[in-house]
Amino acid sequence: MSRRQVVVKCIAAVILILLLAVSVAGTRAVAGRQYPADRLTEVPVLNYHMVEDLNISLALSPEQFEEQIRYLAENDYHTITPDQLLDYLENGTSLPDKAVMITFDDGYLDNYTKAYPILKKYGFTATIFVVTSMVGTDPRFLTWDEIREMQQNGFVFGSHTVNHVAVTTISSQQVLTELVESSKVIEAELGAKPKYFAYPTGAYNRQTAQLVKTAGYKAAFTIRYGRAGVESDHFAIERIPIFRSAKTFRSFYYRLTAAPLLERLGIIRN
Repeated sequence: MSRRQVVVKCIAAVILILLLAVSVAGTRAVAGRQYPADRLTEVPVLNYHMVEDLNISLALSPEQFEEQIRYLAENDYHTITPDQLLDYLENGTSLPDKAVMITFDDGYLDNYTKAYPILKKYGFTATIFVVTSMVGTDPRFLTWDEIREMQQNGFVFGSHTVNHVAVTTISSQQVLTELVESSKVIEAELGAKPKYFAYPTGAYNRQTAQLVKTAGYKAAFTIRYGRAGVESDHFAIERIPIFRSAKTFRSFYYRLTAAPLLERLGIIRN
């Protein structure tokens, strides 16, 4: 056996052990704090963008997306809303077994034409963070009628600013304008203020997080890798970005299962 084959087998063995550890220990102790066992669950919040046949990292093909959603369904995952997640984080309210939250950023049209039918097929819902200046004005993005239909079927819509601007690159007043104006548009179209926000490009800091709170949002989501749990900052909630790659499903599987433990041990970071 060559040296390379030995190394590959050793790596595979380590991954298998870590996968078994994840399956056996679905919860963990939180350093320096004591929580009841039912408060130690960590929720994977998956982050998608496009479901389209484009050869870019942010676009999964419909077949790739369905393969992942089918895996979640066949393995007894249950989608939750951001309200359920926040209620759990704040109050310890019970969640379904194997809770998972599915999110999309930007609000592309394919979220309605491609992802929506697949999610409905498996009884799942999602949360979509929309760039309000694009809704109904750019044919690549959703319309308000499509959004209202999805909302009536359990989908949740939040803000991704007016213009998809990285909030760390503009003044505080400009940030507030992006936050407040996008909220006003969503409220006017959907009948209620959005409670949740996702940072464009994932960029945020303490000041911008405080501005999100000041603008009236209840929580905000980053693209910082990790699972949402009792240690999560409610205005910087971790997500698990999902990308197209040479081995798209394998990458999804490791990120969903083994990768949280690997990240916790400092072996991988995103």
